[in-house]
Amino acid sequence: MFSALRAAAAPRELSARVFSTTPRRASDLAKLVLIGRLARDPEARLTKNEREYIAYTVATTTSPPTVDSNGERQYAPSTFHRVLSFNEGSNRYLRTLKKGSKVYVEAAFELKEPEAGADPTTPQGQRQIFLKHETIRVVTYPNSQPETSEPDSEHGF
Repeated sequence: MFSALRAAAAPRELSARVFSTTPRRASDLAKLVLIGRLARDPEARLTKNEREYIAYTVATTTSPPTVDSNGERQYAPSTFHRVLSFNEGSNRYLRTLKKGSKVYVEAAFELKEPEAGADPTTPQGQRQIFLKHETIRVVTYPNSQPETSEPDSEHGF
């Protein structure tokens, strides 16, 4: 009933296709939100033009650990996401973070298609995903205790 009322009240222009061939607008975006742990300390690197950037890796899982029929914990496989930051202010802060910190990250997402004629075994011949740092928040800091052989510390949970 309500859908019929909405359709009758909607102007003709709004009933057009949701997807169109018009150019991308400023409101279009591709963003990825990650909640996970830093797999290693953030690293400073240089571009080909000698511009400094910070690269860091966030490890995520699709589900929490489960207990199997033998009473042993089973961990979902981790996915590692490499994020690049080119913002000087953010880079100063990122240098202070340590491996194991649980973080909330927002990153712009860009997919680059393989270069025409490039060897498929090289990075230029493969589809590449680039995550450009936008924001990061530390949810919890890592324990400063020495590592133990307990399963929780091995898997970063």
